[in-house]
Amino acid sequence: MAALYEGYTLCGLVPTQNPLFSGILGIELDGDVDHVLVTDSSRSVTVYKVSDQKPLCSWTVKQGQIITCPAVFNTLNQEYVVITDDKVVRVWKDDDVNIDKAFKATVSADVLRVLSAPECEPVVLFRRGAIRFLDSLLAAPQQPIEEVLSEEEVIRWSTLIKAEQPIVLFSTEQRGEYFLYAQRFNPNTLVKHRFETEPSLSAPLSFSAACRNGSIHLFYLYSNGNLYESVLRIRSSANGAQGVQALPRFLRLSLPVGQGEQMSGAAVVLDEAHLAVVRFSHPSAGASKDYLSIWNMHFQTLQASKEMAGWIYSQLWCYYGKLYIPHGKILSVIPFECQKSSLAAAMGKLKQSGQSESKSCALASSWTQPYSDITQTPGNSSNLTNRQTVSNLKTKSSALTVDQLAERIKTGAVDDVQSLVDEFVCRTPQTDLQLEAGRVALELVSRSQTDNNFYPHSAFLLLLQTPYLCHSVCPELLPLALEKKDFCVCQIAFQIFPDIPEAVTCACLKAILSTPDSEMETVNLDTENMMFMKALTQSGCSPEEEGCQPNGFCPPALEDGGPEAPVASSSKPQRDPLALDMSCPVGLHKSALLNEVLQTAYSDRLLLPHLKDLTVPQVILFLQYLQFLYLKYSHEAPTHIQAVRIPTMSQIMDWVCLLLDAHFTVLVMVKEAKRVVSDLHKFVRSQVKLYAELVKIEGSLQGLKKSKQSEDFGLYSIEVIELF
Repeated sequence: MAALYEGYTLCGLVPTQNPLFSGILGIELDGDVDHVLVTDSSRSVTVYKVSDQKPLCSWTVKQGQIITCPAVFNTLNQEYVVITDDKVVRVWKDDDVNIDKAFKATVSADVLRVLSAPECEPVVLFRRGAIRFLDSLLAAPQQPIEEVLSEEEVIRWSTLIKAEQPIVLFSTEQRGEYFLYAQRFNPNTLVKHRFETEPSLSAPLSFSAACRNGSIHLFYLYSNGNLYESVLRIRSSANGAQGVQALPRFLRLSLPVGQGEQMSGAAVVLDEAHLAVVRFSHPSAGASKDYLSIWNMHFQTLQASKEMAGWIYSQLWCYYGKLYIPHGKILSVIPFECQKSSLAAAMGKLKQSGQSESKSCALASSWTQPYSDITQTPGNSSNLTNRQTVSNLKTKSSALTVDQLAERIKTGAVDDVQSLVDEFVCRTPQTDLQLEAGRVALELVSRSQTDNNFYPHSAFLLLLQTPYLCHSVCPELLPLALEKKDFCVCQIAFQIFPDIPEAVTCACLKAILSTPDSEMETVNLDTENMMFMKALTQSGCSPEEEGCQPNGFCPPALEDGGPEAPVASSSKPQRDPLALDMSCPVGLHKSALLNEVLQTAYSDRLLLPHLKDLTVPQVILFLQYLQFLYLKYSHEAPTHIQAVRIPTMSQIMDWVCLLLDAHFTVLVMVKEAKRVVSDLHKFVRSQVKLYAELVKIEGSLQGLKKSKQSEDFGLYSIEVIELF
């Protein structure tokens, strides 16, 4: 069984002159499971943090230079490698700002790809088939490079497999024949295989390889929808002198192609049973090809499919449970899950054996023992208890299906529906609940939208506690909760939904800011978040210690107009000029909800237009709250407060910048905003001054770090450390 979850946009695509090319040269790992390295045709290499959909760093080559293969990350020495203009190898580190100033070397032959795998030294594959390890090539860049391929042979695909030893695979085409080369390094052998060909078929559309059970499994997809598998041993006794070897194959899957053959497509093997495919028709969608699908190769069944907006390019990557697919004008990330393959799961009929047995026992008892016999016990009070027992037995023996529950939701009372949903969630196997939780939520939302007297708060909370609900599954849930002022549901949704759109985030923010604190106090919220805000508002310096500023905060200079202004001498400690602003401008309940908004994932470009819908009083209030958090964090970081979910200083500053960007002109002109904007400016200026002073002593701090301490101090010693 497999599932495709709601995706999100990682970045936009670079416009190209070729409408069939996405503009992406490749996507590689960046040493972190949450980072990917994207190389595009606009001369740039960018590292993205996938969970936040944000670029972390980017490098661009000069105008006139061309990136000719995807950049890779060398996990052994934490360096990036890319090829420009076919022959120039460029190597740089994460802290290098300008790629042109980093190391580069020109080699003597055209490079096709740099291949990389975790914990393996990168391998350079030349256009004519020669292979070199990166370090040995950079040690002598102008070394002669042999030609392995014949004159008309062209490389179509290549990869590096990490097994007992690194193995390079690359396929070639020559006059309608197709070959596979396997380069092993211990011993150093290159074996050439010939693909079995059919007169009516063109070149394979896509390749995917995986190492499993001591062998390399190569999958290749043809235009007629046939997916073949060939198996190569990791250790081979063959050598290049034995000539071309046959490559046995067997058919693993036949995909539907509709009318004629498919001219483009891509396939990636997810595990030993499942395959992800793009550009091949959905069996029930006619001629449409805008689908991403997951197929079970063992049982030839379609497990999951997702229609993608816009043209799907014939490119597909898979890393750590996520599929990366360019389509239309964006690059999307689609999380997926594949469960252990079985015939029952492939047919969608997998059940938990424990559940089935308990249901069978309940049914057997109800058939063999009439309910009338159970209830015939003496005593009125005993009869009441037994009637409740009978009711429970009837419920257990006839657990509702999702269709029956949907019908009951349409007409049942709130209390009855909430009880039925509770029972349904408790009794439904997890494999079924994964698909049915969303439908139940949709039915509840639909009834609530049409019936003003119906709102099953407890049922929504129960469904939110399952791991199978997200905004994309039930997009009307959050707007409904806002309409009903159910901020408890909003808070839980913000904690667990990874895909809340920016428009909904701003709508929730606007509703929170516009609701009076007195009304908020009646809402039941997460106690942990409430305790964090209570502790944060009560923390701070005592009156006797107001002059101490543990994080470099300098109130006198901040209050004065310039950084060099003299500090007035006084026997009393200087009072923080922003002390009046150290009180939280909103109540505990509202602050807890605002903290959830601050921690929500978003895209700057998509969020900014919606922030402009906030009114000026709402913007000022939100800025005042962000200022409160900023001052509290700067005076004393809340590390002593135990809480799982708290906003970080980076998140606070990001929201401050977004608000200022969205409302800068209004904030400059509105008199009420002058104080908060001026205070933020002064405080940031004081922090900049602090960091500037820290930079001055950076060399001294590094000297202390590098200084070698004496091994034997004895009872008493004096050590002189000279700092330069």
